[in-house]
Amino acid sequence: MSAKIQRYTEAVGRRKTATARVRISEAKSASMVVNGKTAEQYFPLLGMVKTAFSPLQALGATYSVSAKVQGGGHKAQAEAIRMGLSRAMVELVPEQRKDLKVRGFLKRDPRAKERKKFGLKAARRAPQWSKR
Repeated sequence: MSAKIQRYTEAVGRRKTATARVRISEAKSASMVVNGKTAEQYFPLLGMVKTAFSPLQALGATYSVSAKVQGGGHKAQAEAIRMGLSRAMVELVPEQRKDLKVRGFLKRDPRAKERKKFGLKAARRAPQWSKR
């Protein structure tokens, strides 16, 4: 029997309510496809594209990246892709872990929207108070 050749490495990244399933494979130049579109077409701002590509640029790596993203807004999705991409890169080359960790790419950002409480207008916003 022949050994199974793995064509890609997959990892999951999350931020707020956004979840990204990222697959990376070896390539001559760095490229990214997000939900069937190029990263430049998918994200409305160039800064979000830079956020998603930042692990590749930080280490000078060249991978072909394919990401399926759902939930959240564009910014949270870009950060979810960044985390998933970092995790996948560490899976391929464990020596890169320290460098990515120092940059904060492997840390899950726990901040999320606080739920609304009963008796209040929002999470902490109370109804206007009138003395008389």
